[in-house]
Amino acid sequence: MKNIYLFAFFIIAFTAQAQSPRVLIVTAHPDDETTFPVTIFKITHELKGSADLALITDASGGYNGLVASSYYGMNLVDSVIGRKHLPLIRKKEILAAGEVLGIGNFFFLDQLDDYYNRNEKPYLEGKNWNIKYVESRLDEILAKGNYDFIFCLVPGEGQHAHHKTASISAIRAVQRYKGDKKPIVLGGQTQNKGTISKFTRLDGYPETAISLTAPIFEFDRTYGFGEDKKHSYMIVADWVKAAHKSQSGDMNQAMHRGDLETFLYFEINGASRVDEVRALFEKISNAGFSKK
Repeated sequence: MKNIYLFAFFIIAFTAQAQSPRVLIVTAHPDDETTFPVTIFKITHELKGSADLALITDASGGYNGLVASSYYGMNLVDSVIGRKHLPLIRKKEILAAGEVLGIGNFFFLDQLDDYYNRNEKPYLEGKNWNIKYVESRLDEILAKGNYDFIFCLVPGEGQHAHHKTASISAIRAVQRYKGDKKPIVLGGQTQNKGTISKFTRLDGYPETAISLTAPIFEFDRTYGFGEDKKHSYMIVADWVKAAHKSQSGDMNQAMHRGDLETFLYFEINGASRVDEVRALFEKISNAGFSKK
């Protein structure tokens, strides 16, 4: 009888684990994950799922920290000092952010964070990055990870070239994936209530087209709960942003802003899998301090 109970326990445990979502985040820089931190937090902490993060750049170009210069004791707005010290500093910061988010594994691809621009072509063509390495590494990560979902940033025309390249690389990796069931890739962005997303695709990249029939999936991180409704999941976003101290200028502007974490459904996923995403976001909404 004891063996029967143990067998039943392991079956239940295995089933629960199998139903927990597995997510891979693919982004260009540390702090890009601040686009959708609450969604990740709820998946890992409240749905008992898992999340890994593939970071494409070495983060050496983010020298905008005036206040951070005092904190770290070096001039982090100086490009020479920044390029020398920021890769290690920002790796430590993303690890700290990942502790809040519940990130299980980090994959650092260490491509040069050269400069801000909006032309993704030199990166995708292998002139500015070793794109063949990026592709092979993402293929390897997907092959071993058994992921259900891939989260990247929406590759809008006005986005940083690094962001667009990271997202396109993630989409293409899913297209190449040879496993039994492809992960569903979603494009995330932060929006305020009342804002309408105008993104449909990035010109020249048909793989970035979103489904015009699928809903936009979202989580409202501002809704209040608890005593006097003074609590909200916005605090989780602030915890994650606060980890990125070297980016004191950008994070200062971002703190406690952005009502919604929204996700667009790429057409490459196929119309038949929309319900899988709908089910995920229903679970997210109902977990923890539910809105219902």
